[in-house]
Amino acid sequence: MPQTITTGYKALVADAEREVETLDVEAAKALHGKGDVVLVDLRDPRELEREGKVPGAFHCPRGMLEFWIDPESPYHKPVFAEDKKFVFFCAGGLRSALSAQTAQRMGLKPVAHIAGGFGAWKKAGGPVEQVKPRD
Repeated sequence: MPQTITTGYKALVADAEREVETLDVEAAKALHGKGDVVLVDLRDPRELEREGKVPGAFHCPRGMLEFWIDPESPYHKPVFAEDKKFVFFCAGGLRSALSAQTAQRMGLKPVAHIAGGFGAWKKAGGPVEQVKPRD
């Protein structure tokens, strides 16, 4: 018997965007480089190699987010314990909405995400640097 999906990704993203702050790309660009803000890039390594990255952004693959945030996890990353604003982004703004919601529900505050993600960042002329391919 086939699965019946009762809540699709669009509804999940819409719910997340009602819960978390959504920044347009110009507001996000204004936060870039500020000492009290961490831009968190959720894209996978292949996306970074293909498209480049925001200089100074912290890379956290989406699949590791909860483990890197939780200080009780053996995978915890100290950056998530800092008293800063965390601004999440992905390629187009869907994964980042869900991630910001998850981070906020875990207790990380303040958080936001970038509408349109890295694609909007790049299109708006935000700084981008190339990433060396992995061996």
